[in-house]
Amino acid sequence: QVQLVESGGGLVQPGESLRLSCAASGFTFGMATMSWFRQAPGKDIEWVSTINNDGGTTTYTNSVKGRFTVSRDNANNMLYLHMNRLDIRDTAVYYCQKDRPIPIRGQGTQVTVSS
Repeated sequence: QVQLVESGGGLVQPGESLRLSCAASGFTFGMATMSWFRQAPGKDIEWVSTINNDGGTTTYTNSVKGRFTVSRDNANNMLYLHMNRLDIRDTAVYYCQKDRPIPIRGQGTQVTVSS
């Protein structure tokens, strides 16, 4: 079955960087559009970024444009989210998602940005 395991979260100070990883299995990763979502405390889940199957097309929510970069390694079934210039408003649990045919997310990884 589909498995998505996020890792790489942690506690960082404003302005620092993190790289999140998502290990995928149970499906043909190289054929799948993948996304990152996040959920801040007390808020609804929010879409962050999407990457198409070959990595040629990426999209971002406005609040992370220019700071976050989504990438993938299809040979190793890995999805990444490179996060630079982190802000306290980026504090959230981050989830990777296989978009279709039915959205499936992993268990998430906590990112906390605090001084």
